[in-house]
Amino acid sequence: QVQLQESGPGLVKPSQTLSLTCTVSGASIPTGWYYWAWIRQPPGKGPEWMGVISSSGSTYYSPALKIRTSIARDTSKNQFTLQLLSVTPEDTAVYYCAASKRLILGAAAEHLYDYWGQGMQVTVSS
Repeated sequence: QVQLQESGPGLVKPSQTLSLTCTVSGASIPTGWYYWAWIRQPPGKGPEWMGVISSSGSTYYSPALKIRTSIARDTSKNQFTLQLLSVTPEDTAVYYCAASKRLILGAAAEHLYDYWGQGMQVTVSS
């Protein structure tokens, strides 16, 4: 059973960098043959796919967020991370990490992913 858990600050000030970590158990990030994604859901809106990192470390980003987004992995801790630069209140959302057995680009529907973290509320406010 693969489990994912998001962690990080729940409050970030405008113009700062949002940094989240997803800790994975039950599968190895570099050898587990999964793709590891970040998805967010702003209040009152649908889920938004942000990007994904493969087991080998290849990354793919949403064109709308690419300039501000970085996804990386720490294989020693079996974690992958999200950094979102220069946040604004529009970046307020519940942030999820998720795992899929195939590469999914641009789609965030729940049924497409095999495993999800419980989600973490991040608020951007001064």
